[in-house]
Amino acid sequence: MAGDLPSLTFPIVDLLGVIGIIVWHAQGKGRPTARLIVQILFFTAMTVTLLSSGILPHRGTAGELDGVNAYLGTSARILWWVHLAWATIGFVRLYIVLDRRPQEARLIQDLIVAGVYLGVTLSIIGFVFGAPIGTLVATSGVVAIILGLALQNTLGDLFSGVALTLGRPFSIEDWIQLADGTEGRVIQNNWRSTQILTPAHNVVIVPNSALAKLSLTNLTRPDESHLVTLVIRIVADRHPSAIGAVLTSALKDCRYIVQEPPPVAALKGIDAIAVDVELQFRVLSPADRTPARNEVIDVVSRHCGSHGLHFAVPAHAYLVVPNEMRDDSQARPLAILPGAF
Repeated sequence: MAGDLPSLTFPIVDLLGVIGIIVWHAQGKGRPTARLIVQILFFTAMTVTLLSSGILPHRGTAGELDGVNAYLGTSARILWWVHLAWATIGFVRLYIVLDRRPQEARLIQDLIVAGVYLGVTLSIIGFVFGAPIGTLVATSGVVAIILGLALQNTLGDLFSGVALTLGRPFSIEDWIQLADGTEGRVIQNNWRSTQILTPAHNVVIVPNSALAKLSLTNLTRPDESHLVTLVIRIVADRHPSAIGAVLTSALKDCRYIVQEPPPVAALKGIDAIAVDVELQFRVLSPADRTPARNEVIDVVSRHCGSHGLHFAVPAHAYLVVPNEMRDDSQARPLAILPGAF
């Protein structure tokens, strides 16, 4: 009976391995703890069965069995390695968790899982089938170099995606602005590219390798409120403080802008013709800039009209009389009168 034990061992291990796979799938992805327990139980049973018969579970022995039993032994060891890999992956999925950083945790899990599958594949080839792993690894290295050169753009996007995931310069739904002028809300981010929904309601797909090289401004952090500036020129027929008070009052009457912190009418400069004023106000979101700016222009125009203020032409629009056509009385620039517009 003892001589028959090894020949019965492999069919038992094969049966345990197949049943373990069926039960593992029956648990479903929603029960990771139950899946891990199933893997541990069946892997332990398979290991004990092999060791109790004096059989090494991880590697085959030359001339161990012949005929059908040889195939059963090979399949039993392959199943043993598969269950070992799945049990390890179960631990990784369940216990490698980064609090409040699910993307980073998922990335680390995927990298470890890929390493586990690669290690198990090489172990099966080397230990079960007896193939020379050193030669295989060397050949794989040459193949990897060839593939790396052929897929360098794709690999660049892949590794840039990993770097962006770990660095977390933005998250889904963040509003970002790139150095090349692209601006919008991030709607999708994967290992190859990032998709941005622009204010024009177009989706811009930016490769991660290109995104990693661009300067990026996250307009959502620390919050999504956004500063907007609007420069206007008011004819200098009033004291600058009076002009600033009228414009500040106009800003306070606007509904689209944030009143805390309060908007500011900053006096930026003055000349013989006009006072330069920069209106500084915040909006709740970058998407509100256009309606807010439209409202500010309308309200400021009405307030200036009701308080007798006039808009001045830009400084570069002044007309200067050439030297050969003017005398001392014509030495100053000719400016359009305040009531001309």
